[in-house]
Amino acid sequence: QVQLVESGGGLVQAGGSLRLSCVASRSIASIPTLVWYRKAPGKSREWIASITDGGKTNYIESVKGRFTISRDNAKETVYLQMNTLKPEDTAVYYCNVWPPQVWGQGTQVTVSS
Repeated sequence: QVQLVESGGGLVQAGGSLRLSCVASRSIASIPTLVWYRKAPGKSREWIASITDGGKTNYIESVKGRFTISRDNAKETVYLQMNTLKPEDTAVYYCNVWPPQVWGQGTQVTVSS
């Protein structure tokens, strides 16, 4: 199993940007799909973006055009660039493989209106 540690969250005003990072405990080059999820207060954890080892990306509709997932295999890191943030993006953000394994602590993103 691979362990993943998220960072980069914080408090930002609506319209602002954040870049989340997710560092793996081992090489991610052989991991077919990496995923960012989020869990908002009172809601279930949801898949929001994924990237394959070939670089193919997919996004949930609500973040398309605003969020960008990327991976740097050399740095064993997955990123989530989040632009034009909205209050409804407030959540704890997690990264994981697909299918998901052990969950990390996540990183809190709070967007104020």
